Amino acid sequence: MTIAVTGATGQLGRLVVEALIARGATPGEIVAVVRDTAKAGGLLALGVQVREGDYDRPETLTTAFDGVDRLLLVSGNAVGQRIPQHTAVIDAAKQAGVGFLAYTSILRADTSPVGLAPEHLATEELIKSSGIPYAFLRNGWYIENYAASFGPAIAQGALYGSAGDGRIAAATRADFAEAAAVVLLSGEAGVYELAGDEPFTLAGLAAAVAEASGSPVVYTDLPAEQYQAALAGAGVPEQFAALLADTDVKIRDGHLDDDTKTLSGLIGRPTTPLADAVAASLKS
Repeated sequence: MTIAVTGATGQLGRLVVEALIARGATPGEIVAVVRDTAKAGGLLALGVQVREGDYDRPETLTTAFDGVDRLLLVSGNAVGQRIPQHTAVIDAAKQAGVGFLAYTSILRADTSPVGLAPEHLATEELIKSSGIPYAFLRNGWYIENYAASFGPAIAQGALYGSAGDGRIAAATRADFAEAAAVVLLSGEAGVYELAGDEPFTLAGLAAAVAEASGSPVVYTDLPAEQYQAALAGAGVPEQFAALLADTDVKIRDGHLDDDTKTLSGLIGRPTTPLADAVAASLKS
């Protein structure tokens, strides 16, 4: 059985490849689909196949998926361009005769008001329409999404946001990657709502950063407009700053919280504790 992972040199895709091998997949039967094969030396060293496959160059995708039984479509990172990119992958998968397609979506994509959700939901609908048996891996927030803010928070003694006391059921990329590997190996179709075992607030995140760094860090809650302006002032592109501020508002309203523990049940272990994830991030 041949399993392919798109975006395999990316932060999540590479971890999925490693998780597949750790769970017993034969490296030679794993296809790492990458945009730039020159950057895939580490994957080649694992013994996997490396094939070029670029979401923006559909002609590369059908060849990349040749002989693939099960495929993981890791969502593209170009917000606003995902639908045409994902359409190209889905069309190529159908043409290549892929028998099972898993997709990394977002938590409760069908009801979520988070700004990232519409492209994920549209992709899910495209996959449903393709006729390919599927699994939707509706990943919650990644703890690593906050990593870039740790340094400034330590330097300033404050972590800023607009989430109030909203809880975030985040997990690490490695946790989500292992879940993807489990589903790819089982071929079990369905919709998986995936989130961390221990939801935390941004105040809790600030406390974890303080503990791991040994420096005082507190959470400072700002109105969304003020937070967006602060992000833009720090060099974050205006559109992305607006998306981040809006996501915090949705966090405040509970839309990235979850207590089902589906993720830990799937991977057979507790999800990575926040303190461990923060400490690892600060060491990297």
